[in-house]
Amino acid sequence: MTSIKTAIVIAPVPELRPAALFTPTPKAAERVLDFFTSQINNDNTRKAYLNATRRFAEWCQSRGICELSGVKPFHVAGFVKELQGDLAPPSVKQHLAALRMLFDWLVTGHIIDVNPAHAVRGPKHVVKKGKTPVLGADEARELLDGINITKTVKRAGASTEIPDIVGFRDRALIGVMVYTFARVNAVLQMKVRDYFVQGRRGWVRLHEKGGKEHELPCHHNLELYLDEYIAAAGIAGDPDGRLFRTTGRKTGHQQEMWQQDAYRMIQRRSAAVGLKTRIGNHTFRATGITAYLKNAGTLEHAQTMANHSSPRTTKLYDRRQDDIALDEVERIAI
Repeated sequence: MTSIKTAIVIAPVPELRPAALFTPTPKAAERVLDFFTSQINNDNTRKAYLNATRRFAEWCQSRGICELSGVKPFHVAGFVKELQGDLAPPSVKQHLAALRMLFDWLVTGHIIDVNPAHAVRGPKHVVKKGKTPVLGADEARELLDGINITKTVKRAGASTEIPDIVGFRDRALIGVMVYTFARVNAVLQMKVRDYFVQGRRGWVRLHEKGGKEHELPCHHNLELYLDEYIAAAGIAGDPDGRLFRTTGRKTGHQQEMWQQDAYRMIQRRSAAVGLKTRIGNHTFRATGITAYLKNAGTLEHAQTMANHSSPRTTKLYDRRQDDIALDEVERIAI
């Protein structure tokens, strides 16, 4: 009796399909797919690295380099040099990092002998100050106070004031970002149970990059915002549900909020109070850190609260020097 073994090959979805340059053999294809699925956990990083490697493969193909073994360091260097004419230094460095990591993975998997990107140097890029727009403490307070938490409805011919759940939600969402220095995605991933009481004080649990959880106590204003929002929304009994949700007016049911939903909300709230500074989701991280440091906070504690691995990263959000520069500019007495 003859046994027949059937090999099942699972093709990757188009979004994960690597460039042909990196898949000359089934073993290489499996190794590359493994790199993009098991080695990179962040979806945004995976997408960026896929785009970078595909761009390099297209560059090689346009120059007649069709074999993976034919890629040399000077090819990678030429690709990086050409990128510098089209992209900003951080983007060029990201492309080079993607190639280095993928080639390293292919070397350890015995697909190629050496990493042609290992010795290639990227462009110098030194950042001492972040570019994120920052609000002053008075502007942040104006924005928060300008969010209406009640609305007027007409019932039986009479006007009645009722709680505005959207207003409570938006104030609480912005409040979390301001008072905890949190990234917008960390806030939007919070569930109702991620706001809890410990030692008679409200705490929040943030879900940061790499699956890390970060807990810290609430400022008394934030505690009020969250308490009032949860009570108005009636979601206290849904601990596993998302803390911040859409209204469901378009779909008929509530859904989790996405980064673009938060951005559109911030633009509406900013326009409503007449803020001139063009802000975004990341503005509140820098605003909170700067306000804290201006009030005699320490860089070390700001780093801990922001969950940064390096104080240099926290320093990028410190915009106290902007005030000094403005004062000095006004000394130009002409």
